Amino acid sequence: MGLLSGLITLPLAPVRGVVWLGEQLDREARRQRSDPEAVRQKLAEVAAAYEAGDLTEAERDALQDELVSRLLPPS
Repeated sequence: MGLLSGLITLPLAPVRGVVWLGEQLDREARRQRSDPEAVRQKLAEVAAAYEAGDLTEAERDALQDELVSRLLPPS
């Protein structure tokens, strides 16, 4: 990047920084959401809540389906 183009695009630097930060946050959120260990932990929490009577069978099944779908590759 030349000096002139660097000076002209300088006002856009904060915007590029915010876009980069958003991309990094999105990437990390997706990684954490599909982490098998985190999904296993959530499944255990759902099972414990069902056993304690905090969830109905239908609620448990819906939560389990949603959690398992996190592990499957997008179609």
